[in-house]
Amino acid sequence: MAMNVESGEGSMSIAKPVSSGLSAVYRRNLQGLALVPAIIALTIVGAMINPAFLTTGNLFENILGFSSALGVLVIAESIILIGGNIDLSLQSTVGFSVVLFCFLTGGGDSGGPGLGWTPLPAASATLVVAICIGLFNGFIVSVLKLNAFIVTLAMLILLQGLTLGISNGQTYTNVPEAILFLGTGQILGIPVQALIFIGAFLIAGLFMAYMPTGRAIYALGGNPTAAFAAGIKTGRLTIGLFVFGSLMAVVAGVLLLSQVASAPPNLGANIIFTVFAAAVLGGIDLNGGRGSIVGAALGVLMLSIIQNILILSSVPSFWIDAVYGAIIVATLTVGRLPMLRRRFMRPR
Repeated sequence: MAMNVESGEGSMSIAKPVSSGLSAVYRRNLQGLALVPAIIALTIVGAMINPAFLTTGNLFENILGFSSALGVLVIAESIILIGGNIDLSLQSTVGFSVVLFCFLTGGGDSGGPGLGWTPLPAASATLVVAICIGLFNGFIVSVLKLNAFIVTLAMLILLQGLTLGISNGQTYTNVPEAILFLGTGQILGIPVQALIFIGAFLIAGLFMAYMPTGRAIYALGGNPTAAFAAGIKTGRLTIGLFVFGSLMAVVAGVLLLSQVASAPPNLGANIIFTVFAAAVLGGIDLNGGRGSIVGAALGVLMLSIIQNILILSSVPSFWIDAVYGAIIVATLTVGRLPMLRRRFMRPR
């Protein structure tokens, strides 16, 4: 029995038992669960520090709800990393897409310059621009074979400049009620953003674990040459990953906009560092081909709990960034130890 892997125009059969593929899925998810004991320990610490930590409002609104934008970006970046690439421009796409939408619908008392469009065509135009950003990044990386880090860093800087130029450095306040509902609304007593957080990771996890395209992404990140030889359209898949990332950045921007109810030109500033901290903490391999969405979700949850504990403890916000940096260094170091142990224990 063989499993099918999508190859763009068609599909081909790869001689790999389905049971073997499923065992790999289970193994990746089990590895992702490694953070559960740490999360339980942090939860106990949070409850001891401040009784408000375990309240429903804090757990659903402050931890899950306000992590939804970060979670959506972590999903995008994790899948791109698993596919063997990297996209730094997601941070700027978040702010640029929101400011562009507000510019298109703005003018008058919106807080900044604008064209006065209605929301629907403005939203459509914003999505088209986001798709073009992803297409450009993907084309440069997959066709021209330029380094993804440099390409997306350049795009990050470019979009930052465009965001400041479009907004003229001003903050927009023309936020549609439908977007505000995402930040304040509830369904069955659960904040909408918390439901988005849970739903996004559930869908992404199932897609990467069981869909042919998800398995193709793992193959692409693990060994691009072998993936191409197996019939996977690696170029198309790479471009698709960058387009997916840009669209998810738009979603994250909308979620941030619903939280702050305004669009400053620096919306989403420095969020990319937290995204990488969560991905690395969740076991996503920066070299590609390894990691799970389950682990990435737990990485986001763990960082959100740490941030919440620090806030409840009245720790200054700038220390939170320092903690995130320390977490990245510590996680990479711990992940490197088994390889160093094997190297030094190897017979000479």
